[in-house]
Amino acid sequence: MNDRSSGSALIIGVGDGLSASLARLLAREGYKLALASRDADKLGKLAAETKASAHRCDAADPAQVAALFQAIGDLDVMIYNPSYRARGPLIDLDPAEVMRTLEITAFGAFLAGQQAARGMLRRGKGTILFSGASAGVKGYPRSAPFAMGKFALRGLAQSMARELHPQGVHVGHVVIDGGIRSARRPDHPDGRDATLDPDSIAKSYLHLIRQPRDAWSWEIEVRPWVETF
Repeated sequence: MNDRSSGSALIIGVGDGLSASLARLLAREGYKLALASRDADKLGKLAAETKASAHRCDAADPAQVAALFQAIGDLDVMIYNPSYRARGPLIDLDPAEVMRTLEITAFGAFLAGQQAARGMLRRGKGTILFSGASAGVKGYPRSAPFAMGKFALRGLAQSMARELHPQGVHVGHVVIDGGIRSARRPDHPDGRDATLDPDSIAKSYLHLIRQPRDAWSWEIEVRPWVETF
């Protein structure tokens, strides 16, 4: 992107963690922002702070996603950040909760990615970023639905990158391998360095947005520097 001062960006799945850090950073970089959440009422303070428009949208509903993109118009950046998970022993999982996990984590990403790609391909430019997790590269016990959704999300991102990069649209998948620091999780038994600062993660997203097109990354992985792996 050459003219970042007039860029437009949409963040879907906005709360008070990473997505809020992304909104603040993009606002400081001069982006015209739109924020979307299933509960738009909670977006008021952040929207006012970042001078963003606030939108109600269930990311797993095709009609609502289509209406969201129609209302916003052309985009330079779209970030898909919603998350939902069902936990527990495999034999005890509620099928409805498993389905909801897949709808929000993967199907909603497809819906948003498809809508964003249509507009960006028409203009021959744009960036689509998906928030992934370590569950997208390794399955954990008692967390099968989340692994299913995040593995699907990673596959979607890779497929989109291979298809859209040659057409001028940058697609990136960010594997967040670790807990994100927040007001609900300010401390960690192993110390502050054992968690990721959401403001620091946001800078990695900005790096992806700014990458020259002759050296695009389709995936990056971020983790606490003290973690062993």
